[in-house]
Amino acid sequence: VQLQASGGGLVQAGGSLRLSCSASGRSFSNYNMVWFRQTPGKEREFVAGITWNGGSTYYADSVKGRFTISRDNAKNTVHLHMVSLKPEDTAIYSCAADPFGGDVARTAGSYYIWGQGTLVTVSS
Repeated sequence: VQLQASGGGLVQAGGSLRLSCSASGRSFSNYNMVWFRQTPGKEREFVAGITWNGGSTYYADSVKGRFTISRDNAKNTVHLHMVSLKPEDTAIYSCAADPFGGDVARTAGSYYIWGQGTLVTVSS
């Protein structure tokens, strides 16, 4: 499967954005999907994850209540809806897929299928 992220941009603090991750290839509906983010000089940080059937979602404490992850398996797409954005949310956001299912891992090293990142910039 190949992943492509989109939807990043510049937004003022308090604003919202919706990121999308489109997948090509078979078996997308079998994959757990996650979003990570990264800022210069820092490791990738888990943001949100969703199980293969959308039955369970997981969030970093820093985004809980502000971000919502969802998926549309018919369209091979996962979304990250972000509201009440803060300057500290500024980062490159990347989506990743886990073909093995099971628990949603929160460490970047657990994933080998990545999309290119999309830059989110939140101005104060």
